[in-house]
Amino acid sequence: MIGKTISHYKILDKLGEGGMGVVYKAEDTKLKRTVALKFLPPELTRDKTAKKRFIQEAQTASTLDHSNICTIHEIDETPEGQIFICMTFYEGEALRARIERGPLEIADTIDIITSVAEGLAKAHDKGITHRDIKPANILITNDEQVKIVDFGLAKLAGQTRVTKTGTTVGTAAYMSPEQAKGGNVDHRTDIWSLGVVLYEMVTGELPFKGEYEHAITYSIINETPRRVTSLRSDATRDLEKIVDKALAKSPDDRYQHVRDVVTDLRSLKTQIEHKTITSPIDDTDTVPSIAVLPFVNMSPDLENAYFADGLAEELINALTHLKGLRVAARTSAFSFRGKEVDIREIGQKLNVRTILEGSVRKAGNRLRVTAQLINIEDGYHMWSDRYDREMEDIFAIQDEIARAIVQQLRVKLVGPKDQTLVSCGTENLEAYTALLEGRYYLHSLTPDGWAKSYELLKKSIALDPSFALPHAWLSDYYQSLGWWGGCPPHEVMPKSRAAAQRAIELDEKLGMAHGALAVVLWSYDWDSRGAEREFRRALEIDPTSGFSRMRYALYLSCQGRNEETIDQARLALRLEPLDGLLAAWVASTLLGVGAFEEATDTILKAIAMEQDHWQLQLFLGFAYLFSSREKDAADVLEQAVDLSGEASVALALLGVAYHAMGAQREADELAKRLVERSRREYVAPWLFACLSAARGEKSDALAHLRRAIEERDLFIVTRNIWPQQARLRGPEIDALLKKAGLR
Repeated sequence: MIGKTISHYKILDKLGEGGMGVVYKAEDTKLKRTVALKFLPPELTRDKTAKKRFIQEAQTASTLDHSNICTIHEIDETPEGQIFICMTFYEGEALRARIERGPLEIADTIDIITSVAEGLAKAHDKGITHRDIKPANILITNDEQVKIVDFGLAKLAGQTRVTKTGTTVGTAAYMSPEQAKGGNVDHRTDIWSLGVVLYEMVTGELPFKGEYEHAITYSIINETPRRVTSLRSDATRDLEKIVDKALAKSPDDRYQHVRDVVTDLRSLKTQIEHKTITSPIDDTDTVPSIAVLPFVNMSPDLENAYFADGLAEELINALTHLKGLRVAARTSAFSFRGKEVDIREIGQKLNVRTILEGSVRKAGNRLRVTAQLINIEDGYHMWSDRYDREMEDIFAIQDEIARAIVQQLRVKLVGPKDQTLVSCGTENLEAYTALLEGRYYLHSLTPDGWAKSYELLKKSIALDPSFALPHAWLSDYYQSLGWWGGCPPHEVMPKSRAAAQRAIELDEKLGMAHGALAVVLWSYDWDSRGAEREFRRALEIDPTSGFSRMRYALYLSCQGRNEETIDQARLALRLEPLDGLLAAWVASTLLGVGAFEEATDTILKAIAMEQDHWQLQLFLGFAYLFSSREKDAADVLEQAVDLSGEASVALALLGVAYHAMGAQREADELAKRLVERSRREYVAPWLFACLSAARGEKSDALAHLRRAIEERDLFIVTRNIWPQQARLRGPEIDALLKKAGLR
């Protein structure tokens, strides 16, 4: 074959041979480039139907444009009818060669598998399953790029029922259980095979072995491999958990999307490299876990519900800081409030082994608190108690409950045994209660909620000026007004900064205060370096805070750090899977990196869980505009306008949607309403810039942009997540942003 010319390809050298064909290095005489030609065995293409299906699938695979997928240039056949595939030629070696030299470094392994997973994610998005992921089909170039080859060949072999050793579907040792059984497969079979490759790279051996094919198949279906940590001393339990989840026998128990593998691997890499911002990975097999449900208010006064919530929240805060205990996030646990849901279902959704539930009855100064710890597996109570005390004893009650949990779950205390576990930062019960109620109203993001929240937070501070938490929440309050409440940034952001700094002075280890300060530094001071420092400090203090990770993800998105954005955004959702408001903001970060489908899916899932916050509708409108679904955008933005009490941002985006639909009269009417409003209160200039851009009035948009820069409009730092971003570009605008230090 060497020296021959096939079509317009001159064969230069033989590169390799396997069950799926022979590969040659060749010169493309037309385009004067070096390529790789793979000639398929004739027996694979004798079946005309199988041949036709393969060509169709190969044509689809050739459209996959991804840095980790080998590019297919052409599919052709020789005069004798033998099919060959023309691919990009890469200088390098197959992953198989590296593994044969011994186990790889953990960091290198993570990088390679992450690259393979990213390539598979692109293919899966197109409906293509590889079916034959193995080290021989993963190439590593001389400049360390990872390339997946041979899409579609395994399916072709399966259709033609080739059974010769070495050519069976998936190559026996890497087959998923469903492949081994001859059943239907989907994209999750690739996740299994990826897990096998990961196991082999780390340990130097296969998880499922046998001297012949049937023995390997039996092992895959019936046996459990040796633990990764028992075969390699520097392999962490977190890495082992990723391997174990990928190698779950049932596809339903496996990772459901290969992007989730990427998220966990990147989190693990960050953990290994920095060890300051940890990324929690589920560890339900070995680590005790608990969810604290909102305590039921048994008092006739409904306002005592805040008090009952506070009791549960302080328990969550205390337990979160105990070493060796995994605690479900507050918002996720509280999403079950008032719902008749079986305790086992709650445990499954929150991924915990135990549930703490209870009730509070308050009459005058007397208090009755009941609490019970329940084992999810059998539904039995592990512990329960009742406390009849005075109101002043509430903090002592919280501490006693926390200690009972520690004893029941055998969690190791760090520090003196007589230390106080529950410490909310104040001994003033009235200040504490005012904080709880003020925090509740703040998250409504409505004028009435802001007004109530401010009065209650100021009351809490007045009652105990040394109480750090209300200062931190007051910082968030001012930011909320600046972003969504129609207040000039120059008026509220300095106050937000002062409140955050005061909170840090009172309690340097208050993560949310560092996060609040980071937002001021980023969005108002335009100090990226300072913001990065404070975001990372917030996550160092509280790595399990979904809210802090969401804020960091938004910052990363606006910095153009796309991969980090996706990692932090997905992790925020894992930490707070049932928080609708957080889901809306996470979606906004994904829009900024172009992940429009994932952003839309994130919001729709939150809405399906009966989350009804107006910002879900707002950012769903954003997503629909990015996807050119203008009518759908208008429909949901009309809902956002109604639910928000006609927030300016919702009105402006609805106007943009109307312009996109060609409904100019309706759009102009909304613009007039915003102009009238701006005479009475602050309306962000950025919103007018977006409307002008939607009308095609670039000079007006530029004028509004100048004013936005002068006024430090907060929205300007988030310009990449706005649907009108493409129309707010050009030499003049770029020069303006550069002069302001925003480019």
